Parts: sequence; structure tokens; C-alpha cells
Amino acid sequence: MYSFRHSNSMTEQPTKNGGMFRSLKSFNARLFFAGLLLSSIGSWLQLTATSFLLYRLTGSAVALGINAALQFLPMLLFGAWAGALSDRYNRQRTTTITQSLLAMQAITLGICDLTGIINVPIVFVLTGTLGVIGAIDNPARRGLVTELVPEQDMSNAMSLNTAVMTGSRIFGPALAAALVGPLGTGWLFIINGVSYATMLYGVIGLRKSEMFLPPLRPVGGTPVRDGLRFVRQNERLLVLFIVFTVVSTFAFNYGVSLPKLADTEWGDPKFYGWVLAVTSIGSLIGALLTARLHQVTYKWVATNVMLLAVANIGMAWSPNIWVAFVWAIPLGCGGAAMISAANSIIQYESPPDMRGRMLALSAVAFLGSTPIGGPITGWVADAVSVQWSLGYGGIIGVISGISMSVWIWRSGVDKK
Repeated sequence: MYSFRHSNSMTEQPTKNGGMFRSLKSFNARLFFAGLLLSSIGSWLQLTATSFLLYRLTGSAVALGINAALQFLPMLLFGAWAGALSDRYNRQRTTTITQSLLAMQAITLGICDLTGIINVPIVFVLTGTLGVIGAIDNPARRGLVTELVPEQDMSNAMSLNTAVMTGSRIFGPALAAALVGPLGTGWLFIINGVSYATMLYGVIGLRKSEMFLPPLRPVGGTPVRDGLRFVRQNERLLVLFIVFTVVSTFAFNYGVSLPKLADTEWGDPKFYGWVLAVTSIGSLIGALLTARLHQVTYKWVATNVMLLAVANIGMAWSPNIWVAFVWAIPLGCGGAAMISAANSIIQYESPPDMRGRMLALSAVAFLGSTPIGGPITGWVADAVSVQWSLGYGGIIGVISGISMSVWIWRSGVDKK
């Protein structure tokens, strides 16, 4: 029987029990996260290889920004409805279908590259396809995480999910940087397609008797409007979503800026993969620091917004690759901790039959904002300077972090 005690304040979160990896006591969590880790390494392999491929074909940061926009525009347009589907249909079944389709997309991209027919329009079309599938997959897959463990471990499971997703970037981009020379980008896409088998095994093999299934949303009604209304009427969630959206739009586009920084400022385009890998070490640290918390606060979110913002500015004006490596750690740490903490708070503030929609809305805020921020960042990199393509986002992030801190102090939200 699924039980839920909805809390209206973060002080009612579970008391201390277990440690940083307490969710892994569950067989289902261990199986799922193992498959997710291997598959995510492949996904980052593909994302990094796509940046290499596009930059080789165009030499333009704008092209990278357009590609990022195409990947995440479906999330912006359809993400909220995808969340409603996640609340309506079995998440395990939905995730199985979407992961299979993602494997097919990767293999198709690899075949096009290996046969020599690849060009920018083909990359854009396949990236758009990836975006449509990903918009449906995101809330279903992340919602499935909440079904793997009891409620008292849900925050820990969400943080470990972020740790796995971001920690995989330690290996994915580094592997891409090491293998793109001897193998070429086409085989990296094929490798990613094959890696989805591990994720499918991790989803299909879940023990249904050990899952914590929420009630499915009934047919009909106005699920998307209900979700938006829920956020609008909850001041804590409304402020969190506003800050999360602004920071994600303008201060989380280093994937657009770093390839050009690596090429023009640090001396080698391949440094992009290595900087991204070091950033991922910071991301793993940030996610695990959040996982060890038994009470995730709004102050923790604001603190890490500031850390991310300042690191953006430091990374932008790094004079060489070694200084960039230093700034990459707080850049990743602040970003991952902000994401983990925001998702944990959102889940505790939401009733069970609305969690898919809330996860989808957070994905819209984080990923769906990329079609706006990505092209703007690319234009700044090409038309103003590559340094300011990171720096302007850092300044906006600092303002957002200060504003949220003032609200926390005035509202006393963490003391309620």
C-alpha cells in the first residue's frame, strides 16, 4: 500500500536515518542506478561528440546554440503535457519505450556519420527527434525514481539520481575527447546506442513487488492547468521556479561557450571534453553533498546559485586550461547541488499524483529554457566575446541568488 504524508514546510521532512547512499539498500534502486550510470556515460559521449561534429562542420558557436535549442525546444513546448502523461500512465512501461527510441536515434545518427552523408540539417533533424523523445522520457524516468524507495528516502534517491546523471559526465566527455581521434564521431554515436541496453535492463528488471506505486491520475480534467495553478498558489514553489528558470536560462549554457573557449583561448578544441569532465567531478560532489542532507533548505538552493554564478564568471576569464580546471569544480558543484535541492523540495511540496507534472515543470524550467538561453549565448560568443557569453549569465545568476536570499530572510521560509 502506498502511503503519503504531504508536508507544507520543509521542516517536516524525514528525520535522520541512514547515510549518503541509503537509497541503495533497495534492490530496485541499485539496479536502476547501475543501468542509468552506464547509459548516461553513453549519452554524454554522444552529446560531446555532437558538439565536436557541429563545430567541425561549421566552426560556429551559433550552430551549437541552435542545436541546443532544437534538443530542448520540445521540452519547452510539450514538457508540461509530458508530465501529465507521466502521472496518467505506468512510468516503467513509458520509460522502456522512450529508452528504446533514444537508442534508435543514436544508431541512426551514427550510421549517417559513418556513411558520410551527415550534414548540418541532418544533425538538426535528429537532434529535434532526440528532443521530442526526451521530453516524454524525462518526467517518466525521473518519476520512476520516486517509486523505487519509501518516502523517507525519496530526497536521497532524487539526489543520487542527479549524482549519477552528472557524475557520468566525468567519463562521457573524457572518453569522447580520447576516442574522437582514433574512432571518429560516428562510432561514438553507435556506442551510445548500444549503451541503452543497460538502461533497458535496469528498467525492465525492476521488482514490481518492491515498488512504491502512486495512484494514477484519473482520465480527463485539466492536468496541466492544475499543475500550473498549484505552483502559482504556493509562494515557496513559485519563487523557487522563477529563480530556477532564470538561472537555467542564462547561467547554465557553458556547453555552448566551452567549445569556442577551448579553441580560441586555451589552445585546443579537445580541451572542451576535459573541462566538461572536470566540471562533472564538481557536479558529483554537489549532488552527493545534497544527498547527505536530511533537510534540504531554500538557503542551500540560494547558496549554490551564487556558487554557480561566480564560477561562470571565473571560468569565462580563465587565462589558460589549468585555471579553467580550477573553476570547473565549483561550476559543477553549484549547478548539481542547485538541481538536486530544487527537485527534492519540489517533490516534498507535491502530492503523489502530481509529481510527474512537477518534475516536468522543473525540466521545462531547466532544459526547456535552453532554446532561449542557448542561441543568445551563442550569439554573444560570436558577436561580442566568448568570455561575455559566460560572464553575462554569471552576473544574472548573482542577482538571482541575492534576490532569493533576501526573500528567504524576509519570509523565514526555512524556519517554518
